[in-house]
Amino acid sequence: MYPEIMVIPMREELTRVGITEARTPAEVDAALAKSGTTMVVVNSICGCAAGKMRPGVRLALQGTVKPDQSVTVFAGQDRDATEKARGYFGSNPPTSPAIAILRDGELVYLMQRYAIEANTAQAIAGELQRAFQEFCATANA
Repeated sequence: MYPEIMVIPMREELTRVGITEARTPAEVDAALAKSGTTMVVVNSICGCAAGKMRPGVRLALQGTVKPDQSVTVFAGQDRDATEKARGYFGSNPPTSPAIAILRDGELVYLMQRYAIEANTAQAIAGELQRAFQEFCATANA
């Protein structure tokens, strides 16, 4: 684990735009027990992928269609919360970073590290906005 002082700016990149941190398994369960759509962002210290993921998420949330709520866990820092969140991702292998959309606690979309690191922040945002249209628009309507 890295010293907390090192990850504060990476946490704040997401919390500044209204994404709630889930730092314990109970906080993850509470967030995913709510009805509607939830985006779960698995944050990471990895500069190559997470350095594009965080701006991509922020850009995507500027659109008109968004999940009902958004939460984040930090891989390698809040390990128990991250493991709990990944438990909702079905049989998909764990990656960090990752971005999931769940509807009523069930996984409907997952963007894993390989897709994140292969794209720009703008492309990540575009793909997330497409996913929001597909999976969140009817839930918000």
